Amino acid sequence: MAAAVAGTGPGTGLEEFVAGLPKAELHVHHVGSASPAVVAGLAARYQGLTSVPADPAELAAYFEFTDFAHFIKVYLSVVDLVRDAADVRALTYGIAVDMARQNIRYAELTVTPYSSVRRGIPGEAFMEAIEDARKAAEAELGVVLRWCFDIPGEAGLESAEITERLALDLRPEGLVSFGLGGPEVGVPRRQFQPYFDRARAAGLHSVPHAGEATGPETVWDALRFLGAERIGHGTTSVQDPRLVDHLGEHLIPLEVCPTSNIATRVVERIEDHPLRRMVDAGLFVTINSDDPPMFGTDLNHEYTVAAELLGLDEAGIAELARQGVRASFLDQGGQARIIAEIDAHLAGWQRPA
Repeated sequence: MAAAVAGTGPGTGLEEFVAGLPKAELHVHHVGSASPAVVAGLAARYQGLTSVPADPAELAAYFEFTDFAHFIKVYLSVVDLVRDAADVRALTYGIAVDMARQNIRYAELTVTPYSSVRRGIPGEAFMEAIEDARKAAEAELGVVLRWCFDIPGEAGLESAEITERLALDLRPEGLVSFGLGGPEVGVPRRQFQPYFDRARAAGLHSVPHAGEATGPETVWDALRFLGAERIGHGTTSVQDPRLVDHLGEHLIPLEVCPTSNIATRVVERIEDHPLRRMVDAGLFVTINSDDPPMFGTDLNHEYTVAAELLGLDEAGIAELARQGVRASFLDQGGQARIIAEIDAHLAGWQRPA
């Protein structure tokens, strides 16, 4: 079903229910998911070459953003800390450790290989590092990772060409989709159409960001020119009734990241977040964390935020989790297994007295 099921509202034990709930995450960035300890360790390693604090306690202040442009600037400063294949492997496996702690069973991690390759990491070494971490995460932690290779839009068509080449010529086993990230303002979606056409022809799914810092027209462009099968964010979609009808009719999932939208100032207050309007309009929403340590959140917290905004009980939260699984590019058997785990968790749940 497209819309989450409303319940009686958050209550005692909701956080415990969410913590034990098996989940999938579809919109979470590779470098943006680096834990404070990993970021601080890399900053210490490259001390004198970076503005990123080497003290984990100072990172919270460093990750306070004035607007979306400032967020991109800070994000790129963290990207610059990842300078060799060992950094890539450690970062990736560390993300899986954090996911296992949250009972995330499956995640499609948005990876920007262009940023690493242009900093001198050979493409083959980059692929070997993420794949080694992926296989170890599944074998040792029970976390299934898949990759979305995304174009950093601010870097222009050169980055699109290199991202496409890395995706298609060095295609790692875990790669399932092709995306477009970075700022939306001043970065027209249509210019990337040829790259998405070739990626889709090679069997990759299309999952561009759109409608986060710009209006519904960017979502339309992502659908028309990039063949979007899911929309990253899509927060402003509710401003266009015709777009709402189209998204609902075609069951196109939106990857909603509530805390991220507040942190980057694209939504002023959590009370103003359009998630409630999206669900009421019948849109297919999934809940995600985007860049969790940078925004002082994680997927468990995003589920509790969604519960507050939507007035959900445990059954409603479980349905949100099922929607995340259904919107994924995991095979049907894998989806069925996680949904069965969600059902079992809900059936066996006893709210604390």
